[in-house]
Amino acid sequence: MFDLAIAIAVLGATGAVPTAALDGLVVIGELTLDGGLRCVPGVLPMVMAAAARGVRHVVVPEPQAHEAAMVPGVEVLGMRSLAQVVAELRDEPVPEAAPVAAMSSSRLLAWRGAGRMDEVDLADLVGMEDTRFAVEVAAAGGHHLLLSGPKGSGKTSIAERIPGLLPDLTREEALELTAVHSLAGALEPGDGLRTRPPFASPHHDASTASLVGGGSGAVRPGEISRAHCGVLLLDEFPLFRADVINALRQPLESGDISVSRAQESVVLPARSIVVLAANPCPCGDYHADASVDRCKCREVQRRDYRRKVTGPITDRIDITRHLTAARPTARRDPLAVRESSAEVRERVTVARARQADRYADEAWRLNGHAPGPALATRWPLTPAAAALVDDQLWKGRLTRRGVTRVHRLAWTVADLAGVDQPGVTEAGVALRLRSGEPLLAATLRKAAG
Repeated sequence: MFDLAIAIAVLGATGAVPTAALDGLVVIGELTLDGGLRCVPGVLPMVMAAAARGVRHVVVPEPQAHEAAMVPGVEVLGMRSLAQVVAELRDEPVPEAAPVAAMSSSRLLAWRGAGRMDEVDLADLVGMEDTRFAVEVAAAGGHHLLLSGPKGSGKTSIAERIPGLLPDLTREEALELTAVHSLAGALEPGDGLRTRPPFASPHHDASTASLVGGGSGAVRPGEISRAHCGVLLLDEFPLFRADVINALRQPLESGDISVSRAQESVVLPARSIVVLAANPCPCGDYHADASVDRCKCREVQRRDYRRKVTGPITDRIDITRHLTAARPTARRDPLAVRESSAEVRERVTVARARQADRYADEAWRLNGHAPGPALATRWPLTPAAAALVDDQLWKGRLTRRGVTRVHRLAWTVADLAGVDQPGVTEAGVALRLRSGEPLLAATLRKAAG
């Protein structure tokens, strides 16, 4: 990515290019052997960094001019060859040159079924009122979620609908996400800012580098960073490799991830809603109700399988829900909840607006990102609610990290309900969301309006 800049600097030093033309100019691009330009990854974040330092003129390979122009206040010049750049700097007629090949071919390789995510809606699912409320809270506050249950209980289906509950990205979020995709080399010529929250669901055989980022040489963002400001679903979570599971600790806790390679060490954003979906056993047929239990696994197999979704990882998960398969008659139930994604998204948007006002001068945006000490000192629970949570801590049902996550959840429940400060009711709902206990019917009736 420095080839063109080095060539122009040499020409400037030898007098072939007027040095005055180089003042306040950033040049980005690689060179081919015949003097043509080649696209490079990361143009958008490089131009953003240049603009932050007062640079207002940028030269990039022609296919990436639109990408660079996403940064306001920067004059972008898209060129095809070294000869064209030199002519422009000399204020001479620009010669013809062969077009520059686009770097990304992701659309040529994209599976046509990926567009099905635009068609799914929460109204497609019947029942699941408990889990519906949980995913609404997760979407409103940016909370991580664990869904467990036998196969066919709807874990994947409801996780795929969470992006539809999220509002459009703010300008700042859109720039962050688009910059990550630029670093990954995933932007096509003509692509604009990514304004909708992304959704990623890597296969359980994915490597650590593909999930958290890496590569040989320059670091490329992984799936967890490409899902920034969106949703990352890790389906069949216990089947992921142990090193992949352990690598999730940092992004689940801090919202970013440090990746070090031979050439560089970078910190990438990873502030997505992480959804872990897990069966209760390897075969997926285990039910607590013996009348419908079809599990063929031995108890030791079930215990080893469940061990992967306990401990340090699940302590970093805010919400736990245990799903069961819907009754065969549920679709014919006239009282079943059938709210659409758009209806729920309206409530989520209002709740996020309350958080934006509350955290207007802070480095975080959502309750799920707020540091525990700041919540405790500046946005505390009511004394009665704090006593309720502390009681669970002293009884050993919550860790210190769990107390912070319950506090965050209580604020999100309060924001959805329009309450100014979380009290006993909101703390009680938060404790149930955290522990996996079923929600009270009164909570679900109030949430449904």
